[in-house]
Amino acid sequence: MSYFFIQLATVGFPFGGGKDSVDGEILRLCSQLNRGIFTLMSSAADPTYETLAAYTNTFHMPFLSPSLPQTNFDRPMQYGISMKPQYLKAIIDIIKYYEWKSIIYLYDSDDGLLKLQHIFELTTDDYNLDVRIVKRIANATDANSFLREVETADPESRKYVVLDCNAENGKTIIVRHVHDIYMGRRNYHFLLTSLVMDEYWKSDVHEFGAINITGFRIIQSQSPEFMQFLSTWKTLNSSRWPGAGTEHISAAVALAYDGTKVILDAYSRLLKKKPDIFRNNFRRGEVYNNGTKGIDCRKLPVTPWEHGDKITHCLRKTDIRGITGNISFSDRGYRKNFSIDVMEMTINTDMAKIATWSDITGMELFPPNYKRVKVSSGLENKTYIVTSILEEPYLMYKRAEPGDILEGNDVFEGYCKDLADLIADHLKINYVLRLVNDSAYGGQDPNSPVGWNGMVGELIKKEADIAIAPLTITSARERVIDFTKPFMSLGISIMIKKPMKKKPGVFSFMNPLSEEIWMCIIFAYVGVSVVLFLVSRFSLQEWKYEEHFMGPNTSNDFSLYNSLWFSLGAFMQQGCDICPRSIAGRIVGSVWWFFTLIIISSYTANLAAFLTVERMVTPINSADDLAKQTEVEYGTLMYSSTQEFFRRSKIHVYSRMWDFMNSRKHVFVQSYEEGIRRVRESKGKYAFLIESTKNDYINERQPCDTMKVGRNLDAKGYGVATPLGSNIRDLLNLAVLSMKEKGDLARLENKWWYDRSECKNGDSKESTQNELTLSNVAGCFYILIGGLILAMIVALMEFCYKARIEAKRSKMSLFDAMKSKVRMSITGEPNGENGRVRTGSV
Repeated sequence: MSYFFIQLATVGFPFGGGKDSVDGEILRLCSQLNRGIFTLMSSAADPTYETLAAYTNTFHMPFLSPSLPQTNFDRPMQYGISMKPQYLKAIIDIIKYYEWKSIIYLYDSDDGLLKLQHIFELTTDDYNLDVRIVKRIANATDANSFLREVETADPESRKYVVLDCNAENGKTIIVRHVHDIYMGRRNYHFLLTSLVMDEYWKSDVHEFGAINITGFRIIQSQSPEFMQFLSTWKTLNSSRWPGAGTEHISAAVALAYDGTKVILDAYSRLLKKKPDIFRNNFRRGEVYNNGTKGIDCRKLPVTPWEHGDKITHCLRKTDIRGITGNISFSDRGYRKNFSIDVMEMTINTDMAKIATWSDITGMELFPPNYKRVKVSSGLENKTYIVTSILEEPYLMYKRAEPGDILEGNDVFEGYCKDLADLIADHLKINYVLRLVNDSAYGGQDPNSPVGWNGMVGELIKKEADIAIAPLTITSARERVIDFTKPFMSLGISIMIKKPMKKKPGVFSFMNPLSEEIWMCIIFAYVGVSVVLFLVSRFSLQEWKYEEHFMGPNTSNDFSLYNSLWFSLGAFMQQGCDICPRSIAGRIVGSVWWFFTLIIISSYTANLAAFLTVERMVTPINSADDLAKQTEVEYGTLMYSSTQEFFRRSKIHVYSRMWDFMNSRKHVFVQSYEEGIRRVRESKGKYAFLIESTKNDYINERQPCDTMKVGRNLDAKGYGVATPLGSNIRDLLNLAVLSMKEKGDLARLENKWWYDRSECKNGDSKESTQNELTLSNVAGCFYILIGGLILAMIVALMEFCYKARIEAKRSKMSLFDAMKSKVRMSITGEPNGENGRVRTGSV
């Protein structure tokens, strides 16, 4: 029986370096060969792989590596065996799974471009993948600087970054990316191509839970082999075995461990099959090869390792299970029948397995079991600084009652103060409410050292822990601070000065019908009267023949005057003493009655609404109305999300409004108070674009002279803000959702908006029903009075005309004739025969 032990000889090959470095490594390799080694186990980076492969091929030395380059598909590897599987196809499947059409490829090794080339070769023709940028990075700082340049050039688009680097670089890049206030987070997704998900990703590093990360894991953490290894690994002395004593190992360590198992298994099988195979290779404790001590690199001709082919063949026939799963090799020395886990970390969740990829079955999706990242405890022991801004009704100074002294948070009142109290009570925390120093909400400011002013700037600089204010959630702010779910939904609205109510005109009773209809009715009235007169003239039934002592007399009731009187009476739904007797005349009367029935009914129905409803005519009713005119100016709050909305909008109406505002800088205001004051003092010539909640509140305050018109121009929300990665953000989010579900937020809104309204007796914005006033029906009285006066004037003219005729016929003065007519009108008795004046004799 022969006994052997395995001695691990470290042979390192640098990732770079010049000719002198490679020559030095060759000398070290030859030194090991000269000692007489049976199998070489070493890592091999791309620059030195060619040299290493050439020497092992020349001397027939079995070569097992935990980390051969991923790009040597077609390179000669006669005696090489790779413990690291080839999984470039898995990268393509992941990209297809996420449906990425464009990627950014960053790498830090010499074989990075070759990997990218193989990725393209493995991509099928039906999937078009666009590589936007390819960049080799020297270190994490280089990578983060480059990504900042990309973000500056295109801050809005989603970016899918394929990161080909080692674990430490990957972690550092991600942490620095999240800490960079100028970088986006939710619009970035990193795919780590190396086996870095086996590394220890600390759960207390919040940056890992602030961005989307996908990677690969090869260690089968639930397998019996790993459990057995871990039980021994945790008991080892970490001073002698670096990394021992923990529950985590890297993929490189796992592959090296499985590599030793492969060597042990191969030699065990070889010795079991041929126990005396190495008998002639040992002499006096030295290893001999074909009668020569060791393997001499400088000897010519070359003497290869006599058992190299047998050992390599036996190594490649290995079929065991290790902590990296099934271990077997193809005839060319590459892993086969292997599987790796696809791991994902999304925002605010821990690492989760989403799929398993195998070289046989491809990608098999796995239902992910996401776990929320736990925040650290101890919130009760900290007093949080809450920043806010004075803005009615969100936050105001509280008026003290006589004898009361207000201090601390009690100095303030308002919606945000009550919201802060509810949150503090829900989370059992203490807080100090503080006003923002520069009285700004938070906009990008090149003069600020952190690029932002207001409450956003204070959160970035960690001068405040929480911001509870009417702070709009926007994508730009979301890149530099965290927001909870919205505690209030709103949109941009238009505030204008409430126009004066339009008082009804004197002839408002004519409003139910348009002027065109009234004109048509007049023409119809005249036309019907004329037609009735004509048909009555040509119809024999309308003529009357009467015998008279002076002779036969003929008459027709429908003279032109009587025809007009008949039509007017029918239209007024009254009637008269005469009616048509002919068929034609009755047809005219029937159609006229039908016409008047419909017209009068329609008029009566509309008259009630027009006389009892007072309407306010607004010059502006929508954003379209604003954009189409220039007489009424409009503006927004400076450095606000509303201003940013119009500046970035691609909608034609809104972009045209921005062009108008941007050309007239004076329309922008520095505060809400200034904008509201301009609306009230502009006499309807200025409209303020303001959040709908603020608009509704101001409309309920004295002097009740503003109003909201049109629909909201967008939809957004106010959120509680925290610095990036704050450990209280998730708890705040849950608190807001809980209060919304219980109705606390709705109760607060009613309390500060409508329960405190100062315009309860005011009229509504649309219309108000009132009792009729004299102004509603004044026109009717005017017509009545006018008709009476006209009748009296006509009667007077008729009186004078008759008196003149009587004076001429009786040959008396006009005065006597008029006096006689007056006496007759008063007494009712004529003074003479047939009403003539008698001139009796003396």
